Amino acid sequence: MKHLFFAFFLLLSACTVSGEKYLKDELNPTSDSGKILIVYLSRTNNTKAIAEIIHKNVGGTLVALELEKPYPENYQATVQQVVNENETGYLPALKTKIDSIQNYDVVFVGFPTWGMKLPPPMKTFLRQYDLRGKTVIPFNTNGGYGVGSCFQTVKELCPDSKILEGFEIKGGVERDGQYLVIKDEKEKDAAIKVLKWLQKIKVLK
Repeated sequence: MKHLFFAFFLLLSACTVSGEKYLKDELNPTSDSGKILIVYLSRTNNTKAIAEIIHKNVGGTLVALELEKPYPENYQATVQQVVNENETGYLPALKTKIDSIQNYDVVFVGFPTWGMKLPPPMKTFLRQYDLRGKTVIPFNTNGGYGVGSCFQTVKELCPDSKILEGFEIKGGVERDGQYLVIKDEKEKDAAIKVLKWLQKIKVLK
């Protein structure tokens, strides 16, 4: 009976969670939080919002991927550049450097869907760093069209890693001038969904 009450309390807490807390005090990571890395690419800050929610729940190290040469601010120019990169297999150089990646056991990788594919900068990261033997967990924000081939590409680029079930959620639609969507009430709703996902894949106790 006590266990049932505690489970109900957690669910009630999740439904009333504030934008600053997300149950970090009530739940503990299954893995050592010092060995968790959360890497994300975010153009409109929606993927960043999800990365921060994950970080508040599981701890670890939060890292934003930055490029040596950033993409154009103009949306259509970026779209064309990404199309060219995908067609040629070009991998943009990263400004972000991650030291001692061998010290991490669990690596979350977050990204938007670009042209129904994994963004080239995330491909750079997955090729540049040795993730063999690690648990890799993808998460995605998109304009409502889903993850496309993103999660499959992560699996292909990490053949010697354990890939857990990914998370995806609708964010903004940049082509329509709609940027950050995951904020305020939608951010709280996203936090509940992320929490349920983390529990489902057993990252949280």
